[in-house]
Amino acid sequence: MHLRTVVGPVELEVWRGRDPQAQRWGIPLREMWGLSAGQRMSPVLEEKLVFTATLASSYEGAAQVAGKWGCPVDDSVIHALVQRLGARAEAQVQARLQQAPPASPRRRPSELAVLMLDGWFARFRGPDWGKKKTSSEHVAWHEIKTGIFYLQEQAARTQSGRGMIADKAVVRWQGEALELGRRLQAEALRGGLAQARTTLVLGDGIPWIWNLKADRWAHARELLDFWHGSQHLWELGRACHGRDEAGAQAWVESRLHRLRHGREKAVLKEIAGVSVPRGGAAEIVRRERNYFASHAGRMNYQAVADHGWPIGSGPVESTCRQDQCRFKRPGQFWTQKGFRHLSALDEARRNNHWDEIWLTV
Repeated sequence: MHLRTVVGPVELEVWRGRDPQAQRWGIPLREMWGLSAGQRMSPVLEEKLVFTATLASSYEGAAQVAGKWGCPVDDSVIHALVQRLGARAEAQVQARLQQAPPASPRRRPSELAVLMLDGWFARFRGPDWGKKKTSSEHVAWHEIKTGIFYLQEQAARTQSGRGMIADKAVVRWQGEALELGRRLQAEALRGGLAQARTTLVLGDGIPWIWNLKADRWAHARELLDFWHGSQHLWELGRACHGRDEAGAQAWVESRLHRLRHGREKAVLKEIAGVSVPRGGAAEIVRRERNYFASHAGRMNYQAVADHGWPIGSGPVESTCRQDQCRFKRPGQFWTQKGFRHLSALDEARRNNHWDEIWLTV
């Protein structure tokens, strides 16, 4: 039996025989090691290759890295491994979702559990991918809904002042927001959500975020990301002041300061009373007034900041940018299964489920 391993090709002399109970021929050693009939790589080598694939920017890049640590391999081999083992990782996710959440480790109740939600778009192969003449699109853009979970005590800052999170769960899903919520809830419960005194959900103005929050975490506090709110305040200020950039700046900065420091009710009242100008700016003013009215209950920034809690959704936005460096590179057009399989492996690595993939059934 020939097997590729982390130390190079290995040739083994093994027994082959007929199982009297199953009435089939096989190699006991291969089965004991958990190798499939056609498997020609050791599990340790497969693990190293797919781990590299989750960190490299592409399958080609993963193959180049593998060559540097002594395992020349074609990128198509790594792609095939990701599909097979990613399917196993996704099956394990589905199995965990069917089980009752495990008992959380004994710990002091956390003051705050944080859930942050956002989305970004990736390119997928359309229904007529590969056809020369077609009336439909070759490429389809789909939103990748992303959520993270962490406990407030896991947030810290480096000596330079840069924020960091020691341990967080990351979940992404291409499809219905409810499924993202189901998966994120499962990881959050494993991470200590049930022991937190308060839960805070942060996001931008996308409706699916708040609909999901209402469905899955109805008891949680809501907060609109401060940076997104400030962007909309600038849009409103510029629409009201036209070419008077200095006037718009003074108007926005005054209200932005008060919005941040506990006077949000007064600011929201002023925004509601902004008169609608004539011309093209009228639509912008109406849109922004409606925006602030719809998020009026999600802007108590000072009250949240007084606890030392976050008022911005930077961690999930950073996660989305990192994901795009892997899943949205030039020339990448995903299939549904291809995206999900690599994503399942990446989530297993991030969420401390990696070793479960390699347990022998």
